[in-house]
Amino acid sequence: MKQFLILTQKECLENIRNYKIFWIPAVFILLGITEPVVNYFLPQILESSGGLPDGAVLELPTLMPEQLLIAVMEQFQTIGIAVLILAYMGSIAGERKSGTATLLYVRPLSFSAYFLSKWSVASVVSLVSVWLGFLAGYYYTFLFFGEVGFGKLVQLMGTYSIWVVLILTIVLAASAVSPNGGIAAAVAFAIYLILQLTDSLFGTTWSISPVKIPQYGAAWLTGSSDGGSLVGAIGIAILCIFLLSVLGSVAARKNKAKTKV
Repeated sequence: MKQFLILTQKECLENIRNYKIFWIPAVFILLGITEPVVNYFLPQILESSGGLPDGAVLELPTLMPEQLLIAVMEQFQTIGIAVLILAYMGSIAGERKSGTATLLYVRPLSFSAYFLSKWSVASVVSLVSVWLGFLAGYYYTFLFFGEVGFGKLVQLMGTYSIWVVLILTIVLAASAVSPNGGIAAAVAFAIYLILQLTDSLFGTTWSISPVKIPQYGAAWLTGSSDGGSLVGAIGIAILCIFLLSVLGSVAARKNKAKTKV
C-alpha cells in the first residue's frame, strides 16, 4: 500500500508537469460546449459563410435538449476517446523506451502497485474531464434549448464513466504489452474499432455487451435504461477491467528487461 501511494504521488506530479490535468479537461469542456453552441448559432454561421443560393430553403429541425446531450456524448465517443488514447498511450511503454523506468525497475517494485498507480491517476483525470465536459454541455443546452432533469444527467455520467474506465484500462494494458507508445495507440485503436464493429454486426443478439454501455447511458435521457442488461454489461466491463489490469501488471514485469538504459 505504501508503495502504491508513493507511485501515485509520482504519477500525479507527472500529470501536472506534462499539463495533462489542464489540457485534457479543457478539450472535453470544449467538446461539451461545441455541440449546443454550434447548433444554436447554425443559421448565423451559414449566413456568415455565404448563405444559401437564391431560392434555396433550409429547414433545420428543432432539437430537443436530450438530443443535444446525446450528441455531446457522441463527440466524446469519437474525439474524446481518441484524445484519451493519445494522452496515455506511452504511460508504461514510453517510460521503458526513454529509460526513465530504469530508476524504478532497479528497486524492489510491486508491478501491481506500479500499474494500478498509473491506472488510478489516469482514471481520475479522465473521469473529471468527462464530467466537466458533460456539465459544460448541460449548461449551454439548458441556456439555449431547455432543461433536462439533472438526475438524468448524473445517471448518464455515472453509466458512461464505466465505459471510459474500460477504455483507459485497454490503453494502459496495451502500453504495458507494446514496445513503444505508437504501437500501444495502434493496438488500443484497433481493439476499440473491433469492439464497435463486432457490436454493430452481432450486438442485436447480445444485450449485455460492454460496448452498449454508452447506449444504455443515453437511454436514461430518453426514457428508462434496460436495468437488467445494463447491470450485466457493467458486470462484464468490470471483469474485463480486472483481467486487463492483471495482464498489464504481468506484461510490465515481463518487459522490464527491455528498458533502455
